[in-house]
Amino acid sequence: MSENSSAPLVLILCTGNSCRSQMAEAFLRQAAGDTLRVASAGSKPSGYVHPLSIEVMKEVGIDLSDARSKSLEEFLDQDVETVITVCGNADEACPAFPGQVRRYHWGFDDPAHASGDKEGQMHIFRDVRDQIERVFSAYGLGRKDAVKQA
Repeated sequence: MSENSSAPLVLILCTGNSCRSQMAEAFLRQAAGDTLRVASAGSKPSGYVHPLSIEVMKEVGIDLSDARSKSLEEFLDQDVETVITVCGNADEACPAFPGQVRRYHWGFDDPAHASGDKEGQMHIFRDVRDQIERVFSAYGLGRKDAVKQA
């Protein structure tokens, strides 16, 4: 999570917290800088970050090797300003957080379900990564600009 403890907390939720939410967390953190605290979690955490997520993020200069799969329960007692779900199951299972101001659902296909050889799977992981990067980088830059203008 980002270091600025006074910044609003944005929580990105997915079911397993192993692929999409981890990528989104990294891109949003990179784009927003210290204007947001960013975390990700899962409604049913897998307990690991998918190795192909780590690999495709490394291709764009982001290291997820120390990331861990977390439960949304770790955040129930925190002041979450914005919740963003990136899969339908997490959207349905998402609780309301005290003080929560915003909630968005931006769904992405789950690359963990990719089949075939490794190169085919990597292609799917890259496509999803690039979609997530476009959405979360734009959101993060927008939030950063709003803080500058305030």
